[in-house]
Amino acid sequence: MGLFKSKEERRIEREMKLKQHLRSIEKSIRQQEKFSADFIKNAQQAQKIGDQQQYLFIRNALKKTATVKRMLERQMLSMKNAMVISQQAQASAQFAESMQLMSKQIADIFGELDLTKTQAEWEKAMAQAGSMEERMEIFLDSMETAGGEAASTGGQVSDEEIDRMIAADVLAGEREELAKLDQLDSQIAKELGITRQKD
Repeated sequence: MGLFKSKEERRIEREMKLKQHLRSIEKSIRQQEKFSADFIKNAQQAQKIGDQQQYLFIRNALKKTATVKRMLERQMLSMKNAMVISQQAQASAQFAESMQLMSKQIADIFGELDLTKTQAEWEKAMAQAGSMEERMEIFLDSMETAGGEAASTGGQVSDEEIDRMIAADVLAGEREELAKLDQLDSQIAKELGITRQKD
């Protein structure tokens, strides 16, 4: 388990280690603060009893402790700044990775599109359609001529037929209007019948 770790797993491990180091530095800083408080108390006691040699020794120890504390604080600040920069770099890397994926996807789409082939197929289809229309016309002409004069006259619609179609349409319209009038009359009669019953 964990022999081959993913990129994300390795990144999480690094972040955990960095946070552990930060906690360790914070703990060391708190220790130095405690040492400083103890040294200050001891220096005050040395002054109180008039022990100048002890006072100078404690003062040097306090100076060393303050130096160590400042160094640890600088380390912690550097680590925090490094973590912020790392997060910024990670965001930039994610953006770059996303852009790379999108550019690859776009390239794949355009790579799959063979416009020359598409154009050739379109032109071929148009030519076939034109040739099919021509063939259909020839075929229809041949059908009309094959049946002789009767077939050719039978295929045409006469003026009389058109007149009959128009007349039939007019009659249908008139019948529809009459049906509407009949319906209206029956409604009026019904309403009059109701009012008479009320009277």
